[in-house]
Amino acid sequence: MALLFLLTGGSMFAGVKTQIEAFKQLGLPQWFRIVTAIVQYIGVAGLIVGFWLPCIAGWSGVWLGITMLAAVFFHIKVKEPFSKAVPALVLALLALVLIWLNASSIPHPF
Repeated sequence: MALLFLLTGGSMFAGVKTQIEAFKQLGLPQWFRIVTAIVQYIGVAGLIVGFWLPCIAGWSGVWLGITMLAAVFFHIKVKEPFSKAVPALVLALLALVLIWLNASSIPHPF
């Protein structure tokens, strides 16, 4: 998961044509592509730290899961075919698994 987010975040930072087109198609400004890359890199950092601190891995799962659910929302909002939202949905589900695996180490916020 960390490698995938690292690669996609890098392609967003680099301004790869497919990323630029994807954000245009979703109706999002190009500065949001950079913000999304930063959000992904924060999640990657949390996943790496999570090898030693499982609670950080759990919170990174929450962070990345919300990010991917937002991606699914934007794909649905612009009425793209569901197949375009599937990768983000799969990553959201993987984040849910990560949260579940680390649930006992995540401190309760209340």
